[in-house]
Amino acid sequence: MHNARPYFPFSLLSVCYGAVGVLSVMYIGLIAVVMSYAALTVEFSQSVRNDGAAVAALEGQYLTSVARMTGTNYVDLGYTKPSAKVFVREQSVTALR
Repeated sequence: MHNARPYFPFSLLSVCYGAVGVLSVMYIGLIAVVMSYAALTVEFSQSVRNDGAAVAALEGQYLTSVARMTGTNYVDLGYTKPSAKVFVREQSVTALR
């Protein structure tokens, strides 16, 4: 009588060990990808916060300068008002000139 069972050159246990090995490596790789994505996300959000703080500081300096300019009495500083106002007409400027 012949053996009716098919013959495989490898055992089922070695296939299972191979599958577990491949899945373990994939799982470790997935964890590495997720952790690097989280690190990049945190770094980006910190960069956005730092840029926002820098913009707020520059805006504060700008508003302080504007307030100082508009609140200054230039007559007290020795400047005089102009005696006559002359307006100059703007000439049209073309590229062919």
